[in-house]
Amino acid sequence: MSQQGAALQSYNNELVKCINDLCGKRDELHKQIMQEEEEKQKLQNDIRILTERLAKVNESLSKKMASRNEFDKTIAETEGAYMKILESSQTLLNVLKRESQSLREKSTVKSSGTAMS
Repeated sequence: MSQQGAALQSYNNELVKCINDLCGKRDELHKQIMQEEEEKQKLQNDIRILTERLAKVNESLSKKMASRNEFDKTIAETEGAYMKILESSQTLLNVLKRESQSLREKSTVKSSGTAMS
């Protein structure tokens, strides 16, 4: 009977050892889970912060691009108006030169005409 008791005691000791090993592995796994949960929380917070920053940067970019487009439009309109002014100035200069030439010719004709009389 003592042999059976010794075998039972051996089985019991081995069973307790296996249970303790499993508890140790479970505790280690629980520790890893807690660390990963903490990391997950930190990453989710980082994502939230980065998402907010991205939204602000996109909004700022959108406003700046709209402003740049307004500058481009104003510059194009101003350059177009300036080109019209240059063309008008050129036309005015040509008209003035023609008129001056015409007046000189008339003046020369009148002077020649009075000298002939």
